[in-house]
Amino acid sequence: ERLCEVSAEDDVVIIYVFLMERLRETVESSPVALAISLGCAALISPTVWKGVQLTAKFLKTLSVSQAKQKRIDGYNSLHQGEDADERNEQYAELVDSYYDLATSFYEWGWGSCFHFADRRSGESFHESLRRHEYYLASRLNVRPGDAVLDCGCGIGGPARNIARFTRAKISAITINAGQVERAKQLCLDQGLEDLVKPIQGDFMALPFPDASFDAVYAIEATCHAPDRSKCYSEILRVLKPGAVFACYEWCLTDAYDPNNPLHTKLKKDIEVGDGLPDLVHTSVCSKALADAGFEIIEARDCALDGKLGANGEPWYTPLTASWNPLVWPRFQFNPIMFRILPILLRAAEFARLVPQGTCKTQVMLQAGGIGCANGGITGAFTPMFLMVARKPL
Repeated sequence: ERLCEVSAEDDVVIIYVFLMERLRETVESSPVALAISLGCAALISPTVWKGVQLTAKFLKTLSVSQAKQKRIDGYNSLHQGEDADERNEQYAELVDSYYDLATSFYEWGWGSCFHFADRRSGESFHESLRRHEYYLASRLNVRPGDAVLDCGCGIGGPARNIARFTRAKISAITINAGQVERAKQLCLDQGLEDLVKPIQGDFMALPFPDASFDAVYAIEATCHAPDRSKCYSEILRVLKPGAVFACYEWCLTDAYDPNNPLHTKLKKDIEVGDGLPDLVHTSVCSKALADAGFEIIEARDCALDGKLGANGEPWYTPLTASWNPLVWPRFQFNPIMFRILPILLRAAEFARLVPQGTCKTQVMLQAGGIGCANGGITGAFTPMFLMVARKPL
């Protein structure tokens, strides 16, 4: 009854309520019937078949990582308090726990490139991600064979794309051991093991000698750092003199109002849902970069660029609600699926199809996604504050 109140005049909502209720009953009473229904749908639609394949792979990954999903309660306890300083002190545990929980969900729902991009007219979703990466790479002035560092590589999607684009040799570092293993496998599958080397490590204490790299980049990753100045100082240390560092940072903007409850809530949702110790203003990042010793070439919010074209979309569109079940991840954010998906996951946990903690992880990530979307809609948050800087000669 509450679900129907979302939009009582909309027949589509009522239909979805009915269908989702039937789906919930099917999951609880007859998993075999559900499997048969999905199989029939897959035969009719290649898109559904691809979705079924990805979901089966996702569920298999979850089934072999039960210990990781059990970290959700420990992760949540790190965010229960309001003290950002305390979270900063425990950032390594915070970030490692987060990516143990989130990596499989990210790859299932987003792909191997864990970042945002606006979508220009004529681009597909994945084309927009690659264009965003290539633009950053173009600012590095790298040549084939150059030694490049990716700070916070995830499972290596951007590193592999940039390696293809530049033919540079990329060392890709992440704090999470599971991400390293997944990145190594994907590099091997795509024949890029000679160009991309995934490494487990902490960008607050980079495991490389001074002046090791011809360029360094970070794509929406150094937001996890508890001390931006120290993080950027480490990057400066491993860069060769005259070399360039370029990054996209997650930041609060001038539109953020700390006295606005909506703004403070979206900030908290982003921090909890995305494994951040503290989300800071663009000016904090710019100052930290200068304090570390860099010569700043450019610092601007790429979300304000515009030029999307007739059918373009801002970066946060994939996190806004859609009633089309083939538009993922947007479908999960509509008012019906937002309530139904946790029920389905709890049923799957009960049936031991997924590990305990899967539902809590999904709820956490969903809240983070909504926080990001609200940040984009209000203009209070950007995931693409571009900074390009040079190490002095």
